[in-house]
Amino acid sequence: MKKWQKSLILVLAFAVAILGSAIVTMQLTRREQTPAEAKTAEIGAYLDRFFIDDYDEDTLADAAASAMVEATGDRWSYYLTAEEKSSYDEQMQNAYVGIGVTITAQEELGGMRIEAVTAGGPAEKAGLLTGDIITEVEGEKTLDLGMTGTRTKVRGEEGTFVTLTILRGEESFPVSVERRSIQTPVATYEMLDGQIGYIKIANFDTRCAEETNAAMDELIAQDAKALIFDVRNNGGGYKNELVKVLDKILPEGILFQSEDYQGSKQIDRSDADCIDLPMAVLVNQDSYSAAEFFAAAIQEYDWGTVVGTKTVGKGNFQTAFTLSDGSMLNLSIGKYYTPQGRSLTDTGITPDVEIALSDEDDAKLYYGQLEKADDAQLQAAIREITQKLS
Repeated sequence: MKKWQKSLILVLAFAVAILGSAIVTMQLTRREQTPAEAKTAEIGAYLDRFFIDDYDEDTLADAAASAMVEATGDRWSYYLTAEEKSSYDEQMQNAYVGIGVTITAQEELGGMRIEAVTAGGPAEKAGLLTGDIITEVEGEKTLDLGMTGTRTKVRGEEGTFVTLTILRGEESFPVSVERRSIQTPVATYEMLDGQIGYIKIANFDTRCAEETNAAMDELIAQDAKALIFDVRNNGGGYKNELVKVLDKILPEGILFQSEDYQGSKQIDRSDADCIDLPMAVLVNQDSYSAAEFFAAAIQEYDWGTVVGTKTVGKGNFQTAFTLSDGSMLNLSIGKYYTPQGRSLTDTGITPDVEIALSDEDDAKLYYGQLEKADDAQLQAAIREITQKLS
């Protein structure tokens, strides 16, 4: 089969997937080509016959598929290669095979700085510390690899080892670290001054409800007088995880509404059990989807104060279609609505108390380096809570 023909098959597979088929088996010869398909075939034929250099057919097919989805104009629909899908699956499971570090590029220091080390993870067991600089991975300089390349090279099959070159102060030395499956914490919590419970929700993917609800139980057991939920930089996740968390917090009523591409509507409701404590929710410009609807529900029930900056407004939901070669189409197939039936598309959530962080503090927040005493949004939420408690 010619290169362009193989590429054409994958491109056309997307056309069928967009019509709603999750598992696609293509038989192009069984029907007449559409004008769009004929154009693609023509381009492929010219490439195959006249193009002066060689080209990679998989790269061509991936580029064509990505362009097809991008041309819909929907910023939330996208195509992933098989390799990218593997990373996506890890992210959605809040688990990955690696060594358990968070890194940032530090060109002036000659490599990737370790910003955090997962407790009990392989890196900690190997003696790596926050502040260490990873200058090489398997002999390749991390500055040449870049952030993505470094992460990819550090990760691999569970049980294998990766050799890092570490710079600590003036000393440079090699460290061999075993790759292990690591679960990323979803909900972290602590008790702040004044018996205010603080819960940081990283996303609404796998284990979100389990960990968030357990965090609420633990803080209440410690006699928390109020709760602050931090969903800043939270990219959203699964609707079912969101509903389970809201069900624990809110009184009886509608929690969430959705409508799919066929017009089928679903309403999720809460029972009468709830947590009746003063609450606040922290949001920012990088709170997406489920994080926005979490804040919206609490706001519409007047169950807490939303603090921060306006959110982006992601009101569509997507379904992931896995294609025959292991690649993936993530396609918007429906719309989400708040308990009161509002769409957040392109409008987002406007906080009750609007307060922005400086660019420097925003970056520190993203990397987990912003001290709570210097977090203007958190401090504003604490003031709101304290007023309600007084």
